[in-house]
Amino acid sequence: MHFDVFNGDADGICALIQLRLDRPLAAQLITGIKRDITLLDKFTVTPGDHVTVLDISLQTNCARVKEFLKRGAHIFYVDHHQAGDIPNHPHLKTLINADSAICTSLLVNQYLNGKYPLWAITAAFGDNLNHSAEQLAATLSLSQSELETLKNLGIYINYNGYGGCIDDLHFAPDQLYREMAGYQSPFDFISDNPDIFTQLEQGYRQDMANARRLKPEYQSDAVAVFILPDTVWARRVNGVFGNFLANLNPSRAHAIITHNKNDDYQVSVRAPLTHKTGADQLCSAFPTGGGRKAAAGINHLPGDQLRIFIKKFDDFYS
Repeated sequence: MHFDVFNGDADGICALIQLRLDRPLAAQLITGIKRDITLLDKFTVTPGDHVTVLDISLQTNCARVKEFLKRGAHIFYVDHHQAGDIPNHPHLKTLINADSAICTSLLVNQYLNGKYPLWAITAAFGDNLNHSAEQLAATLSLSQSELETLKNLGIYINYNGYGGCIDDLHFAPDQLYREMAGYQSPFDFISDNPDIFTQLEQGYRQDMANARRLKPEYQSDAVAVFILPDTVWARRVNGVFGNFLANLNPSRAHAIITHNKNDDYQVSVRAPLTHKTGADQLCSAFPTGGGRKAAAGINHLPGDQLRIFIKKFDDFYS
């Protein structure tokens, strides 16, 4: 049995598309909303199983990785988040780089010697790694219009991954992957599936229009904090709204806070684009927090910790 385990955002989806274009095989898909990162808890393995894991933190899933290895599974792990201590095992192969200019799809692109760069560019734009995406695109003969199309697709796929549950999303990530898998070019996917592209585009534009009307809950020279209302559109837009604000004010750090069902908060942090570091360190100081240097989050912040978080956030980036 082969399991393909991937984050439900643009990076996870586009990374798997590249790998399966290069090596098609039947696999059980394991994914979820973007914040669902303990994906290895959703299944178990038997001796000889193969597991490909894309775009979720090894540090968060290390105990499960060790358990799978002990059970006799073979694991290929590709990621750009915090890794912690990587187990040394003959059945574990890792491609991990936490540099703030890299994402999982770019790592896969390197691994495959640049076979499917258009998907890697799409993912990099989705992860708000615009400079990295443009650098890779500069090696190809793309028009400005084509580059803008890849950027929009990456943003829309990434936007689709955010929500409090699968029902909040326009498309379940495994469904969206299946629609896109097999296309060597994102342009061919868009051409053959205009309804999917249009639905994502219209949803993104409407939700972002709602978000842009919000005023910050707290703002200083160093940071801005936005608290979104307890609505479906707010849960869908919290990640891409953070990227939008980061691009709008690149010298400022941003925190986007949304309501959870358990009367606590979910937090998305974007480090300043001019100094893309510290988001993982800040968020990891709170239970259920983690991520990468440029972008991180806290899955469950208790309500009585909100003001404490805002003060630590401001102090950290001031």
